[in-house]
Amino acid sequence: MPALYTVLLLVIANIFMTFAWYGHLKMQELKWISHTTPLIIVVLISWGIALLEYFCQVPANRMGFHGNGGPFSLMQLKVMQEAITLIIFTVFTVVFFKGETLHWNHFAAFVCLILAVYFVFMK
Repeated sequence: MPALYTVLLLVIANIFMTFAWYGHLKMQELKWISHTTPLIIVVLISWGIALLEYFCQVPANRMGFHGNGGPFSLMQLKVMQEAITLIIFTVFTVVFFKGETLHWNHFAAFVCLILAVYFVFMK
């Protein structure tokens, strides 16, 4: 169960992280904020969202790390997190930013990520 909880928390954390880093671009498009909104306001909004990310990311890493009784090494946690980040980012981009399209090189990069996850978990 710690492995499942770790992955689930990493997915939730990465959803918040993606919105914290790129959500303000969509907010601007939706006119919730404008390009003249002071940068400090945009940063504070992003920090608020990122705080929610940390409430999931830190427990995921603590629970998942083998030094705390979890099933994953530090390298496995990091590579898994990076793969999850790019999957979440891709879904976010395709769903919320309709002008962005996927190309063959994006799929090639995904294959490389899958291979990275495979190799990091190899004994």
